[in-house]
Amino acid sequence: MKHRSGFVSIMGRPNAGKSTLLNALLGQKVAIVAPRPQTTRTAIQGVLTVPGAQIVFVDTPGIHKSTTLMNKRMMDTVRASAPADVVLFLIDSAGRFTEEDAQAVDLVKSIQAPAIAVFNKVDQLSAKTKVLELIEKYSPLHEFAAYIPISARTVDGLDVLKKEIIERLPAGAALYPQDYLTDQPERFMAAELIREQALRLTREEVPHAVAVMVESWEDTPKLLRISATIYVERTGQKAILIGAGGAMLKKIGTQARQQIETLTGKKVFLQTFVKVRPNWREDPEFLAASDWRGMAGN
Repeated sequence: MKHRSGFVSIMGRPNAGKSTLLNALLGQKVAIVAPRPQTTRTAIQGVLTVPGAQIVFVDTPGIHKSTTLMNKRMMDTVRASAPADVVLFLIDSAGRFTEEDAQAVDLVKSIQAPAIAVFNKVDQLSAKTKVLELIEKYSPLHEFAAYIPISARTVDGLDVLKKEIIERLPAGAALYPQDYLTDQPERFMAAELIREQALRLTREEVPHAVAVMVESWEDTPKLLRISATIYVERTGQKAILIGAGGAMLKKIGTQARQQIETLTGKKVFLQTFVKVRPNWREDPEFLAASDWRGMAGN
């Protein structure tokens, strides 16, 4: 049997569970997850190496209407990630089918690759016939290669999904070393873990206005010292993030530090600051700097 390898784009509407699926497929956390739309802001690679195959997953931002420069760049990222050997179009099976869902399929149709319709969150369905109803909605929109019900949260159906993916990958040698997991530097992943806690612990307009940049990174044999700044757009958002007596910022920092320690495998000393930067979502230089490629100096 020939070895297979290739790229698999994970696409879908916001909050379909794309990052949860990526983490579940890899068995490790490489993408942050929060109950907020547009949590993922850039393309993230995660590599799964199994006997006889290597799958390079590309997690992308949710397909949505572009209203800010940041959102436009997120959609540019989705389109740039489109060239793939297989596309997973992730669908929230617990949600309601909308015109925006139908429009999202148009992007999938433009890609010259087999697309698998993946119905996520089936563990939340009271009636399993809901998946059949959704297949009836989506099948006239595009000739999907397969329809797979899964739960990324409980990992039900993931073995079937992996098998369907591998069958459609081209024959070829592994693209990365066997122990390669992701293209993201630890420095960016640490910033994302801080942002994840800010998203999880705040409400209203604050999550969308949050960006995190690591200002300093001092890695010693026994301790990793990190200084990071959380940027928001308004003074009121800064007050919410800091909280009464600094309680909210302390909680964000503590939970993020624990996650970073798990990621790096060493003790972490984390300092976090909050600064106001008005309209950063419309600032090209700031958006470039806050992308991991900017942090890595690329």
